[in-house]
Amino acid sequence: MDFHNCTLCPRECGADRTVMPGACGGKDRLRIARAALHFGEEPCITGERGSGTVFFSGCALRCRFCQNQSISQGEVGKDISQTRLSEIFLELQDQGAENINLVTPSHFAPLVAASLRSIKNDLQIPVVCNCGGYESEEILHCFEGLVDVYLPDLKYFSSDRSFRYSDVENYFEVASRALKRMYGQTGDCIFSERGILQKGLLIRHLVLPNGKADSIALLRWISQEFPLSSVRISLMRQYTPCGDLSPCPELNRRLFSLEYSAVLREATKLRLVGYSQGRDCDNFSMTPDFDLSGV
Repeated sequence: MDFHNCTLCPRECGADRTVMPGACGGKDRLRIARAALHFGEEPCITGERGSGTVFFSGCALRCRFCQNQSISQGEVGKDISQTRLSEIFLELQDQGAENINLVTPSHFAPLVAASLRSIKNDLQIPVVCNCGGYESEEILHCFEGLVDVYLPDLKYFSSDRSFRYSDVENYFEVASRALKRMYGQTGDCIFSERGILQKGLLIRHLVLPNGKADSIALLRWISQEFPLSSVRISLMRQYTPCGDLSPCPELNRRLFSLEYSAVLREATKLRLVGYSQGRDCDNFSMTPDFDLSGV
């Protein structure tokens, strides 16, 4: 991977990441904000012992409404070596983690892949790639054979919405192609006897205010593109206004129950299998402290 003229993510910003951050906020050295057991994921990811979650600093999407802005903007975190990252993975396994959960690793994909490859024989738990869905062919090629479970967001169907909220017009074009590639790598969902996802694709979608029609369009696409019950979905209700939303005031409120219920009914109608959230999730309780724990 040439970080001198970076085209790793679909933004293809061309930054020389050896001297300055790219559009993702990342340079040519791994940077993470937290590495610890986490209990805020779906039941098949968290399990009883917690998910061994590594939060990477920076993000190629940098959505206006991101609840993890302190790290997605690359401001919070610590630079580490590939060797240290490998050690962290094994330390989380020793702590009893159900899996290794890579949160927003895509802009460091070649480095993360090298760390995983170096301990592949010692890692006995699944590796989860928890990403924004806006993934290039190169990123997914890096993770092929190393990632067991893909946990991508599928954020927008409308290019107008993706441009307004994440400054990319081609989000759905890129993400839809990426999700099909992910499924091609993992195949149908496989669970352990304790219900922990071992292989497969779990698609997350955060329902946004005034986004009911867009959400339903995404669900219909999922039902058309993947065999029935082959993947899982997670319909998230946890949207909480944060950051500067003055350019998009329609997001400056919590989700109405009627909006979420309509999307949930459509998922049921389409016989999609997965997870939903209660109203008590629309706060910051799901967001951990990015205090460099375990780094």
